[in-house]
Amino acid sequence: EHKEIANLKKHGVDFETAALAFKDAKRKIYTDSRHTKIEERFFCIAKVKGKILTVRFTYRAGKIRINGAGFWRKGKYYYEKSD
Repeated sequence: EHKEIANLKKHGVDFETAALAFKDAKRKIYTDSRHTKIEERFFCIAKVKGKILTVRFTYRAGKIRINGAGFWRKGKYYYEKSD
């Protein structure tokens, strides 16, 4: 809950909105190699409410745990990039 409040203040995105990223059929998932030393972390880049949203997350006990989210320009590049 504390992380969600901090994320909302800093990036303007609550975790309920961030969770919508996982419903985008065109979403892209990347490993967060900079923060994967202790536990494996990922980025989900998806279109939410007409904008490209980047969600940082990990898996814990078989569930997705959101670490943070924001509408960052770099996410748009990766979303539109063909892999």
